[in-house]
Amino acid sequence: MNTKRFWMAFVAAYLVYQVLGFLIHAVWLDPVYQDLASIFRPKEQMDEMMWIFFVTSAVLTLMFCYIFTRGYENRGIGEGVRYGLYMGLFFMVVQAYDAYVIYPLPYHLVLKWFVSGMVVFVAMGAVVSLVYKREG
Repeated sequence: MNTKRFWMAFVAAYLVYQVLGFLIHAVWLDPVYQDLASIFRPKEQMDEMMWIFFVTSAVLTLMFCYIFTRGYENRGIGEGVRYGLYMGLFFMVVQAYDAYVIYPLPYHLVLKWFVSGMVVFVAMGAVVSLVYKREG
């Protein structure tokens, strides 16, 4: 494994995850969240717990990058897009649709979570494939 490139890919993917997450949740979906405020924790409580989100997303990104390096074939951006698609399906089907079963959420929100999550994972895969290169 190319350790330097691995950490560069991790930082790049983490930034993609955070920036897209902000745009999706704090900008695009914020009006939906405001309408459903009674379902979620109060904003002050969420703000106090936000550090957990940053830690868990770092772990997710770390494992995302590590698994990518294990199967890396140096096939360009297409390899990363496919990987992001597979990982997105792996995570987003469960994350979005299990939440729909457990919580009283409108389907349009769940669908937006699923689709936007897929976009995030594909973007992360593309970025990792562009940044990571094997040594040699």
